[in-house]
Amino acid sequence: MKLFTGVLLAVIAIFTVVGFTQESSADDAAIKAAVADYVEGIYEVAPERIERSVDVTLRKWGYGWHKEKGEYWRGSEMNYKQLYNLAANWNAKGRVDAKTAPKEITILDKMDKTASAKLVASWGIDYFHLVKEEGKWKIVNVIWQAVPPAE
Repeated sequence: MKLFTGVLLAVIAIFTVVGFTQESSADDAAIKAAVADYVEGIYEVAPERIERSVDVTLRKWGYGWHKEKGEYWRGSEMNYKQLYNLAANWNAKGRVDAKTAPKEITILDKMDKTASAKLVASWGIDYFHLVKEEGKWKIVNVIWQAVPPAE
C-alpha cells in the first residue's frame, strides 16, 4: 500500500509539473506576443496591434537623449490614446525598416497575474509591467530610455 501511495503521489506530481510547464510556456508566449504587438505596432504603423496588447490605463514615460546638450531629458508622460496615435504615425515615413529593426524581447519576471519584460528597440530600451486579466496579458506600464550615447 505504501508503494502504491508513493507511486500515485509521484504521478500526481509529474502531471502537476507538466501542467504548470505547459501553462508557463503559454504565458511566456503570450507575454512576448503582447510586447511584440507593441513594438511591431509602432514599426509597422499598425495601431490596432496597440489596441490588442496595451491596457487603456497605460502609463508610459522615460528619458530621451538631447544630442546638442549631451544629456538626457525626461520625456512627457504618455497615455494609451497617445501611444495609439504614435503607432499610427511614428514610422509612417519609413524612419526604420520594420523587417530589420531591432525587437529583442526578454521576460524578466513572471507570476500568474503579473510580469515584467524588456524590449530592445531602435529607439532604445523599454521596460514593461504586464497584467493577466480574463486570460489575456496586457501592458499597463512602460518606462523607456533612449539608446545611451557611445562613450
